[in-house]
Amino acid sequence: MEKRRILIVEDSPTMRQLLVFALRRLKNVEIVEAQDGMDGLRKVSSDHFDLALIDINMPVMDGLKLISLIRGDDSLLKIPIVVITTEGAKEDRERALSLGANEYLTKPIQANKVLSVARGLLKID
Repeated sequence: MEKRRILIVEDSPTMRQLLVFALRRLKNVEIVEAQDGMDGLRKVSSDHFDLALIDINMPVMDGLKLISLIRGDDSLLKIPIVVITTEGAKEDRERALSLGANEYLTKPIQANKVLSVARGLLKID
């Protein structure tokens, strides 16, 4: 079975570590980390990913801008996107989903929740 590739775009090293730790429990995954939106855009544009987890509040380029750029690129349209954020407000959620995010998780993140969302979007049983 070929490896599923997951991109984590998150400016907090601690948060990235937590996500990597959770997602490593999935079989056959390769995890790539990006430290801000620009870094994430570079990586997602030059490589194939099966799933992207994107933080909203980041320096350089925020997650919403990154999502709209990904969704504006035909070759990236199919990548499922999970937003990970401290913003729990309904309008933030609606904005992210309207830009093309598939799921919206608010911090503090529970590893099991991340895993179940990732499994669902990657269609891993």
